[in-house]
Amino acid sequence: MRVVILADFAQPSGGAQMVAIESAVALRRLGLPVTYIQGVASRADPRLREAGVEVVSLDLADVWSLPAARAAAAGIWNRLAARRLAAALANLPPGPAVLHLHQWTRSLSPAVLPVLSRSPHPLVLTLHDYFAACPNGVYYRFDRGEPCGLVPLSASCLLAPCDPRSGRHKAVRVVRTAATRACLRGARFDVIHVSDRGRDTVAPFLPAGLTQHRIDNPVAAERGPPAQIASDSRIAYLGRLTREKGADLVAAAGRAAGMPALFVGEGPAEAEIRRLDPDSTLMGWRSRAEVDALLRGGAVRAVVAPSRWYETGPLTVYESLAAGIPVIASARSGAAEKVRHGRTGFVVEPDVEAVASAFAALRDPRVAREMGREAARRYWEAPLDPATHAGRLVALYDAMLARPATARAA
Repeated sequence: MRVVILADFAQPSGGAQMVAIESAVALRRLGLPVTYIQGVASRADPRLREAGVEVVSLDLADVWSLPAARAAAAGIWNRLAARRLAAALANLPPGPAVLHLHQWTRSLSPAVLPVLSRSPHPLVLTLHDYFAACPNGVYYRFDRGEPCGLVPLSASCLLAPCDPRSGRHKAVRVVRTAATRACLRGARFDVIHVSDRGRDTVAPFLPAGLTQHRIDNPVAAERGPPAQIASDSRIAYLGRLTREKGADLVAAAGRAAGMPALFVGEGPAEAEIRRLDPDSTLMGWRSRAEVDALLRGGAVRAVVAPSRWYETGPLTVYESLAAGIPVIASARSGAAEKVRHGRTGFVVEPDVEAVASAFAALRDPRVAREMGREAARRYWEAPLDPATHAGRLVALYDAMLARPATARAA
């Protein structure tokens, strides 16, 4: 069995790409032949070739690098992506294969879905977000700063000024979502949800013909002793600095609790963070090795992820628990499933008062150390390591291949 993984990028610049890469490497280590097809012409993560993964680039442009009109057209229906993907699939070695799509909104577009559905090979989609149903992909009202409650593509949805950029961007995303829905309708794809929250949010809006599964994302964490949390450690926010992810809440809570936070990342909320708490520290983006050193080196007392949107499953939460760092997680986030309130961290509503209360509970570093030890113990009892993830994927792939071909046809 060959596994063909498809994503817009082969670089770990986001959660979806990270999962696609980790799973490709882990599957290859199990001895399976793996082909990784990336849409955008860019340098692939070297771990792929080091593991023996065949990397194929469709040499497409990232839609965000194109002029507005071309970007809109390519984002809605990229004919070039469809043609090049069809050629790449035709060049696969003979034999059984499974196609696994992780991301398609930055270059591939919905145009690749008919190509994949016409393939003789079964297809599974991992839903890292809500683009399969929701125009803005996060099922969130950016105009109101709250989760959405509308039916995607309903009249109310079409009229809602919910896009984070503009009404014109919303219009393009609506057309793209309609095209996606048309391609999914009547199909026999399988779908993987990465958290209960993600499944419960998007499942009601998916076509009835899709077979749905629940598999955790892989976490590439090395086992070791729990982090030795220092007395002068700080609560840290790791990721893009945006309001929907609650970065501003962290700054406001830190100031309210008298515990300035540490921010690792960049984003549009940077100025607001500096205004809300001038004593906070913004480090910008850091490499994966540098972040791991922060977690393991004792500088981080806890990691806070107070998302306002129904975030499917941020990897930073799982990585922190694995390192023995307690987590403050939003009750709206899929990652909250892995946090034991009061034992390995806190599950809170994404508001300043609740987040500040969690900060205050961690004022004594001894409390953080105890929670961190418990977090590590619980995590490593059932680790989300890439090998375990790959094993679950193989079981799913085998089941998909065992179905009659007629049952897989659209």
